Amino acid sequence: MELSSMSMKGYILPFFLAFLITFILMPITIKLAKKFGFIDIPKDERRVHKKPIPLGGGIAMAISVTVLMLKFLPMSKELVMTISASLLITISGLIDDKMGLSPKLKLLFQIVAGVLLVIGGVRIEFFTNPFNFKDVLVLLKVLSIPVTIFWVCGITNTINLIDGLDGLAAGVSFVCAVSMFFITYNMGRTEVSLVCVLVAGACLGFLPFNFNPAKIFMGDTGALYLGFMLSYISITGFLKQAALLMIFVPVLIMGVPVFDTAFAMIRRKLSGKSMVEADKGHLHHRLLAKGLNQRQTVVILYAISAIFGIIANLVSKFHSRVGLFVSIAIMLIILIAGISTGMLKNKED
Repeated sequence: MELSSMSMKGYILPFFLAFLITFILMPITIKLAKKFGFIDIPKDERRVHKKPIPLGGGIAMAISVTVLMLKFLPMSKELVMTISASLLITISGLIDDKMGLSPKLKLLFQIVAGVLLVIGGVRIEFFTNPFNFKDVLVLLKVLSIPVTIFWVCGITNTINLIDGLDGLAAGVSFVCAVSMFFITYNMGRTEVSLVCVLVAGACLGFLPFNFNPAKIFMGDTGALYLGFMLSYISITGFLKQAALLMIFVPVLIMGVPVFDTAFAMIRRKLSGKSMVEADKGHLHHRLLAKGLNQRQTVVILYAISAIFGIIANLVSKFHSRVGLFVSIAIMLIILIAGISTGMLKNKED
């Protein structure tokens, strides 16, 4: 397939194959999860499910996307390093799902994955100074390495932190990948657009087995993998562009996991807890506390994520400076909404 000349129809086959492979692999994954003891046993009040459920289902998505990236994308150093990094993240998730990893060890895996991306040429190198009307580039130089690794680690963990209800993480990741596809497609970024449809297809193939009532959970295997792939897409599709606006576009697209994670970290810090200590203050917990059931909560968060994606697609068409200030205004509104709704206050009930 000639990527440079792909029309919108050209993405249908990769999307369908990612869906089909993941869907076919899921019954096998469920059997293997049970056989090798990848089981999530509810042991605290944060968990919504009441009976043991197989987990580690994210391995099917990782296999599907990896195989199809090798099939459809031209071989390059970037591809090799990206796949190597994503598989490293997947392995860390499998280990955590089976026996548990400390936050420090998980972070170490993510840092190494970020380094692999940098070695492959995937890094945030520059942006335009929005306050200079001559559009002067600000080069990050050596800072591009820690900035890229910080971004990878941050985005990788956002999906993991919202993975608290059946179908939530997979559905939100699907919406994010589709939103990123439309923007990168319009920018002519065919290779990263292809990765977007592969991730979206894999998520859709997983959802029938994960939507409430779930037959399997994706576990850290899937949540970390999806977070990592979205971080890769955002860097190579958006953050390698000169416009500073492109830093805010992926943040808007991933608004649900990004802002929920940000509020969680601030909330825990203000309450004197460790920022990696789990609580029941996430948005999905608060919606459940309002009397909504799992399906209603998940669908509402899908809708919110879709709205963020639509806004991001619109903002990406603005002039860089206008879009930047619109994005900042939207984020301030979200911050105010978070404060007014108590998202920054701890909720233990």
